[in-house]
Amino acid sequence: MTVAEAAALDWIRRTYATNPVASLLGADPLACDPVAGRITIAFEAKSDFCNLLGSVQGGMLAAMLDMVMSFSVLCTMGPGFVVPTIDMHTHFLSPAKPGRILGEGAIVKKGRSISFMEGRLRDRDGRLLTTATGSGQLMRWPPEGK
Repeated sequence: MTVAEAAALDWIRRTYATNPVASLLGADPLACDPVAGRITIAFEAKSDFCNLLGSVQGGMLAAMLDMVMSFSVLCTMGPGFVVPTIDMHTHFLSPAKPGRILGEGAIVKKGRSISFMEGRLRDRDGRLLTTATGSGQLMRWPPEGK
């Protein structure tokens, strides 16, 4: 693990500790590449996340994808920035069951103010569950002068 990766993971873990959504999803950052803009995050899908069919509800999976995509960008930028999602297109490929879900996020292209991202979720057996593409706005946070 490089020094840059270790520093990025430390910052992400501290950020998740104060983020209610990350806590709800059981987000655990496992690896990142702050040069390439790639991240791997484990999530814990609780049985409370399931729909009437016993599968994890799509909105919960979308929240996981949103997190892996935005943090693929944030790991390249560090503290002082946020990447609110502008749009997201999601494909639900296989039903997700409660338990560990592994998320992978990557930057497709990063501009000065917008980043294009992609994400994937897999179950513990490596089966592809859900994919997404999206774009996010690169913003300083908190805003300067506030």
